[in-house]
Amino acid sequence: MSTAPALFGYAAAVGVLAPVPLLRARWPHRAPALALALWQALTLSFLVSLALAVYDVVVPAGHLHTEIVGLLHSCGVGDPAAVPAASVAARLAMAAPGAVVGTVALAVAVEVLRGRRARSRHRAVLDIVGRRSRRLGATVLDHDRPAAYCLPGRGPRVVVSAGALRLLSDDQLDAVLLHERAHITGRHHLVLAAAGGFARVFRWLPLARHGREQTAVLLEMIADDRALRRQPGDVLAAAMYGMATATAPAGAFAVGGPTALLRLRRVLAPRHRPPLVLRTGLAAAAAAVVLLPLAMGCLHGVG
Repeated sequence: MSTAPALFGYAAAVGVLAPVPLLRARWPHRAPALALALWQALTLSFLVSLALAVYDVVVPAGHLHTEIVGLLHSCGVGDPAAVPAASVAARLAMAAPGAVVGTVALAVAVEVLRGRRARSRHRAVLDIVGRRSRRLGATVLDHDRPAAYCLPGRGPRVVVSAGALRLLSDDQLDAVLLHERAHITGRHHLVLAAAGGFARVFRWLPLARHGREQTAVLLEMIADDRALRRQPGDVLAAAMYGMATATAPAGAFAVGGPTALLRLRRVLAPRHRPPLVLRTGLAAAAAAVVLLPLAMGCLHGVG
């Protein structure tokens, strides 16, 4: 019996219904890293289930479990004696689900390259108009308007304006710099590019649309939490308030921006992590949503 209907149904549930409870829940802002992992797991689960469903449509009489393991063996993965190598027909059939995954991978690559080009152009401008401060470990722009942002990726830069230096106290400035460095060390631009590429391909899908938005918010909260390890909440909140209207160039991350008010309220609220039981359950759920479509395909192969 074909598992394509079940896999398509599962993909639809993940893509349309799964974001609803996540958007309504309160815990994601208390555990942004875990929430981000769950959004990523849902995205991966959608792609896996869709790819397997397409394969099952192309090869309705095939044994999905055997063909997957055989294809992995032909790529040098696994025990050679465990299963015969994938047939030529099976390899050709893999082109259909491969096209699904490849389209998303191409879109992600485009997002990465666009961001890299934009940051490269801006770095060239900074080399002309900015001055390097060893004390701050940042590039300073002689501009009266408060601004602070980072350019991640190759040749990362943290940038602050003279207006921000006059506005912020030493502790507030330290919180801002910690926030921006967290984006750089965490390679947040790649995470955002992955969400953006997925949303570019499946722009009509709630999971893609909301996932892109929530990824941007959660990455900022993760950077806030890194700053809060060394500076108290009121210091970071004061810095965010002063920098709320600051903007950043394309491909950069800024401590201010449209999410500043939401994050400011979060920083000032009492900090309570979700209970360990809830965190463990959510981590298990993130793993389960990725493994479930694979299990469905393997059960079809066994049956």
